[in-house]
Amino acid sequence: MLPEIFKTYPSVYAVGDRYIVTVIVNRNCVMWVEVAGNCFYDHSNGILRSASLTHKCEVPMRLLDSERGYRVCYRVINERKPYFSDLGETESASFSFRPCTGKDGAFNIYHIADAHNRVDGPVRAGSYFGDRLDLLILNGDIPNHSGKIEYFDAIHMIAGSITKGGLPVIFSRGNHDTRGIFAENIADHTPTDRGLSYFTVRLGSIWAVVLDCAEDKPDGNPEYGHTICCHEFRLEETEFLKRIASDPDREYNAPGVKHRLVIVHNPFTEPRRQPFDIERDIYRNWAKILGDSVKPEIMISGHVHRCYVTMPGDPRDELGQPCPVIAASEISDDKSWFRGGAITLTDDECRVRFTDSSLEASEETVIPLSK
Repeated sequence: MLPEIFKTYPSVYAVGDRYIVTVIVNRNCVMWVEVAGNCFYDHSNGILRSASLTHKCEVPMRLLDSERGYRVCYRVINERKPYFSDLGETESASFSFRPCTGKDGAFNIYHIADAHNRVDGPVRAGSYFGDRLDLLILNGDIPNHSGKIEYFDAIHMIAGSITKGGLPVIFSRGNHDTRGIFAENIADHTPTDRGLSYFTVRLGSIWAVVLDCAEDKPDGNPEYGHTICCHEFRLEETEFLKRIASDPDREYNAPGVKHRLVIVHNPFTEPRRQPFDIERDIYRNWAKILGDSVKPEIMISGHVHRCYVTMPGDPRDELGQPCPVIAASEISDDKSWFRGGAITLTDDECRVRFTDSSLEASEETVIPLSK
């Protein structure tokens, strides 16, 4: 049974070689996670954080994968003072965890994007695999925007409700997440790589690069009111991709890696009409860097509010996509219905079904995987 202070189950987000165990609460507290007798605190340079209702504790991936369980510990803040603060007693809740190892060489992945503050529909759709789920991907625009800090709760409500704190989750930022007064604070409430929203991650035999296209119109568009510098952000991200490609260790080809994924909210290689036809040269370069070095098997995206698979050379491929692209998110205006992507990876193929909140599934699309 969940403690009353928890708004939902914890979410275990994967970033790099670590997990970020995230818990949203309804009362100020300090928090840490225990794994095999080791404590991992939510702190700011040694000061336990209590002002935020979102707590994040970083745990080494190898340790949690080995122990397959963790304990969330917390103390309620009655009054935080310069001296002799008044805190409640230590309380805790334990959770089991299953790393992303697949079964018989198959990995079941569920993809959700563009929830736009919907929770119930995405959670119902995301239950498609049941206890056979290995990895959940939340791929941008989960809140409708960042105009209210509580909108970030939708991310963790969906992740916690589907995984019950027991499976890895990969999160990426979408363009709607960049809008609103609290957009600059989203890194405090979501998993990042030391504040950066783009990163790589290794989960068993799966390697993935998470990219962030940020906004979908030019920085000078009046909709943004002179509050963004996404062009410079993308230039920095290009250097990140170049470093991945030039790394002599080639982490994407490390021993044991069988699958290479690109996870990005916006399927950036598609043609766009004005004013969305931005950064054609940058995105063409991203596609080339990925295709020449990483050679990913699939790219998984949302943003377009449609569900389909695009192969290289198809009409939707304007910039030379490096692999098949799976777009997997669709919503209804009345918020009663949602569709996401049920993806199964095996050694030889990727099987895709689009499933909705009533658990109805489309016909399966099979993508052969070249090795």
